[in-house]
Amino acid sequence: MKQLAKPSIGGFISKYTGYVTFVVMVIVLGILTRGGSLRLLSWQNLAIAESVRAFGALGVGMIIITRGIDLSLGQVIGLSACVSASLAQTPDYVSALYPGLDLPAIVPVIAGIGVGVLFGLFNGFLVAYGKLPPFIATLGSMTIAAGLQLIYTHASTVGSLQNEYKKIAQGFLGPVPNMVIYVAIAVLFLWVLLNHTKQGKRIYAIGGNPTAARVSGIAVKFETMKVYLMAGTLYGFAGVLLSSRLGLANALTGDMMELDAIAAATVGGVSHSGGVGKIGGIIIGVLTLGLINFGMTYLGVDSYYQLLVKGAIIISAVYLDMRRAA
Repeated sequence: MKQLAKPSIGGFISKYTGYVTFVVMVIVLGILTRGGSLRLLSWQNLAIAESVRAFGALGVGMIIITRGIDLSLGQVIGLSACVSASLAQTPDYVSALYPGLDLPAIVPVIAGIGVGVLFGLFNGFLVAYGKLPPFIATLGSMTIAAGLQLIYTHASTVGSLQNEYKKIAQGFLGPVPNMVIYVAIAVLFLWVLLNHTKQGKRIYAIGGNPTAARVSGIAVKFETMKVYLMAGTLYGFAGVLLSSRLGLANALTGDMMELDAIAAATVGGVSHSGGVGKIGGIIIGVLTLGLINFGMTYLGVDSYYQLLVKGAIIISAVYLDMRRAA
């Protein structure tokens, strides 16, 4: 009779990399700063600061589960921010892109989300029906979105946004920031979708084995396109929130955000081999990256070196993922 394998510490760490990293970061920050860092750290502020990245990580996380990747998310978020911000400028602002335009806040919100939806459909079509590798397809759309940002904004800052629009991200519902509420709703929706619906089972099946999923009757192309569409919708709303929180947008808005999102999803346990990943793990990954950013800033680490650290984190997380899958 076969004996059950005894759980090992290494196996536990490998399985729960994101959670372990999060706990370790809290402990390390406390030791390095003798608790000063943790006293200064407002968990509420951390949650607000990482909310936009959370939307990006949730979107790209679902795509990675299907064995894809999305390099365009940062630029799509930025373009969505620019479009929504341009429609929310005060009508008397002399440098407004649309002088005299006075729209209710819901219009720029819909427009910003619409940008994300269009790019989600575009990426999904290229990958699912055009049969382009996700890396190439989204690299191309990333470049297109970056160019459109420059053209649309004339390489200038879109500022002087209406207060009604800024309250979308800057407001509170009682003691809870709006940004946190939006993320909580998205997390709850996606958690139910992935864990308690046929749609979620199809997503995991496609990531686990696309050929077997196709043979079992799953419309792999259509379902893959839907995942990119959902991700694009999240990016669009993230762009709206980003411009609303900052009160402006420009051609650099969202730049390099794809690095943070992919790193967070990977640290959170989403496997690049496909078919593996949890919504809770992605959020832990986002908070872990936020703690790392906060810790390095607190310790005076130059922003250029922070990029090196993030790159190393991605490589390490993917390596552990490969070891786990082997």
